[in-house]
Amino acid sequence: MDTSFGKQGEKAVLLSSDLQAEEWSCLRLVYQITTSSESLSDPSQLNLYMRFEDESFDRLLWSAKEPSDSWLIASLDLQNSSKKFKILIEGVLGQGNTASIALFEIKMTTGYCIECDFEENHLCGFVNRWNPNVNWFVGGGSIRNVHSILPQDHTFKSELGHYMYVDSVYVKHFQEVAQLISPLTTAPMAGCLSFYYQIQQGNDNVFSLYTRDAAGLYEEIWKADRPGNAAWNLAEVEFNAPYPMEVIFEVAFNGPKGGYVALDDISFSPVHCQNQTELLFSAVEASCNFEQDLCNFNQDKEGPGWTRVKVKPNMYRAGDHTTGLGYYLLANTKFTSQPGYIGRLYGPSLPGNLQYCLRFHYAIYGFLKMSDTLAVYIFEENHVVQEKIWSVLESPRGVWMQAEITFKKPMPTKVVFMSLCKSFWDCGLVALDDITIQLGSCSSSEKLLPPPGECTFEQDECTFTQEKRNRSSWHRRRGETPTSYTGPKGDHTTGVGYYMYIEASHMVYGQKARLLSRPLRGVSGKHCLTFFYHMYGGGTGLLSVYLKKEEDSEESLLWRRRGEQSISWLRALIEYSCERQHQIIFEAIRGVSIRSDIAIDDIKFQAGPCGEMEDTTQQSSGHSEDLNEIEY
Repeated sequence: MDTSFGKQGEKAVLLSSDLQAEEWSCLRLVYQITTSSESLSDPSQLNLYMRFEDESFDRLLWSAKEPSDSWLIASLDLQNSSKKFKILIEGVLGQGNTASIALFEIKMTTGYCIECDFEENHLCGFVNRWNPNVNWFVGGGSIRNVHSILPQDHTFKSELGHYMYVDSVYVKHFQEVAQLISPLTTAPMAGCLSFYYQIQQGNDNVFSLYTRDAAGLYEEIWKADRPGNAAWNLAEVEFNAPYPMEVIFEVAFNGPKGGYVALDDISFSPVHCQNQTELLFSAVEASCNFEQDLCNFNQDKEGPGWTRVKVKPNMYRAGDHTTGLGYYLLANTKFTSQPGYIGRLYGPSLPGNLQYCLRFHYAIYGFLKMSDTLAVYIFEENHVVQEKIWSVLESPRGVWMQAEITFKKPMPTKVVFMSLCKSFWDCGLVALDDITIQLGSCSSSEKLLPPPGECTFEQDECTFTQEKRNRSSWHRRRGETPTSYTGPKGDHTTGVGYYMYIEASHMVYGQKARLLSRPLRGVSGKHCLTFFYHMYGGGTGLLSVYLKKEEDSEESLLWRRRGEQSISWLRALIEYSCERQHQIIFEAIRGVSIRSDIAIDDIKFQAGPCGEMEDTTQQSSGHSEDLNEIEY
């Protein structure tokens, strides 16, 4: 597609037939984006989406807008799934009269994108980082070049097969490095990475394997310890990629007898290598929302520092973070035995030598001095050593705040939460909820594409639109609202992020503000829409959610709440089905007084009924959570 067919901003879409990836598959795309030199401000863009048959939105898998003067290859991992899907390839023309986007080949094969036998000329998307003196070359094949020293490759065990090699013939200086870089992984994977290599004996080189994440952080995961024999040696390496990373095969020359290194048949298996007896890490087992019990967390024997509690929705005390109506942990330092008492909560055991991201929500009430009232320690099991990795400094009182901490220790560890009251005269309450521990650094998840069908309003209003924008429409805001005794003190996502709200002091009684989703595709089966709402204030009006079908002037009411509900953010679940293209509309109506700010946050559309999400809500309190089921 180019400017002879369309103008800037126009889209062209290619849609595949129904596909299925019963086994893990790799989708490769050979493409080129060109642009005229003066129009770098607004380049053309190529987007690739997956469209599952039961989802009303498309999932963005990959996007590119870097212009190039040659063909590029993109490799995308598709996780195995029994669902049928289509691939959508969308080109959006950029600025300039020579903008164009071209596709040369699309290929879907079973296996992982990181695997390669180097028999095809695209080398599976592996690239050599060019160096004037030492580089990885393709060896073998029918062209017998002088440097292809090996009699045969590993794949076909013949001289016609191909492999990759680095030779020191061209080394000008010692300390030269050749790097072969894999495509970036695009789906979480963990298991055993294996490959075959040969190293010429008696040489001065170091052959190692690194991973590199999107932030550019290198980590060595393997090193050849001995030259090995002249035949092909098998290497097996534990490989863990919870977020996008590249694998880098590096040869460093550091002496006059450089020799050569050859590599072939890289493969991956989602099970542990044979020599591994490590503890397996499960993110599910290391996380807890405390709705049913303490999960795999446990307390000190000395006495109950932390209690699992639940608060009915009211105007004085906030409920939990998960739903606003559920359970959370509370350390009431007033009632524990003596000042200086420490309530310790231990997490499950975590295997050593892995990087973890710990996230949790906390809220603090009372306390004149807030610092150190809640702290997180790492407890190394073998050494009985505790190291403090985080503590509260200052935060708004009574607001659920999110904390995130990245840590890595060589030994198996436990995370310990401690609540502390330093003096009898200054005690208060410390609340804790929604603890998750995941592999990888907390900052690397920010580089992931935002999940489809979700909006936290942290960056912008996502794909939501408004019919008109003025003082009386929905506004994006952080912190508390200007009027006292109404509106939230902070957002639901992190406590310091953004939410959408209506400012009642800019509106008159009965005035409406409407927030519209983008058009959603009609599909058979049920959808579950979840969001959090905040309706606090004596004059609060109405919050309604409507479904508007394409070509229908009528809107159907899906959900409604009237008047003041709670000082907490509450979770709403709406189950609906619609087989035609449609939009979801959030409508807030101002109530009788200026104390009627209404806010919403963390909207999420999911395929399938809400029933699977219901298991976290317990309805013993007589106040069931909002679950509306409506079909059209």
